[in-house]
Amino acid sequence: MPARLCKSYFQEKNAPELARKLLGKTLVRRFPDGREIRSKITETEAYFGTDDEASHASKGRTARTDLMFGDGGRVYVYLIYGKYWLLNIVTGRAHTPEAVLIRGLETVSGPGRLGNLLELDKSFYGEDLETSERIWLEDSALEGEIISGPRVGVDYAGEEWRLKPWRFTLITK
Repeated sequence: MPARLCKSYFQEKNAPELARKLLGKTLVRRFPDGREIRSKITETEAYFGTDDEASHASKGRTARTDLMFGDGGRVYVYLIYGKYWLLNIVTGRAHTPEAVLIRGLETVSGPGRLGNLLELDKSFYGEDLETSERIWLEDSALEGEIISGPRVGVDYAGEEWRLKPWRFTLITK
């Protein structure tokens, strides 16, 4: 059985580094009825601290972002357009608010579609990836080439942050 990624894996890397390293890892979602989705991560984006104007943490510590200011290895979900729950993973150590948005899997592309496929909701906020019985990541081999480019949908963040090449995509043959 593949090894589940433990908290230290998420805490020892900053968001841009982890966003790259998560490509090719297997995301597992177990549903209450016993169904399981297992799919490799194919696209991620990094959000790096309070200076990153594209990050929710740039507005400071709020009820919404509180989790980002804690230790890595937890799920940070939030609702957009009133219907899509987006999956993020908190990275790094406490007091350094960073997260990685999971944008795509082998089975689905786009963070909104991914959230729908995984049937995410507010109850996932704070879920511990090391101990959860409903969502976790497993180690798996990286197969393919990684390309990077600017993040998507962050035009409001100013040119410096908008153009950071912190969107990573796994290209497979």
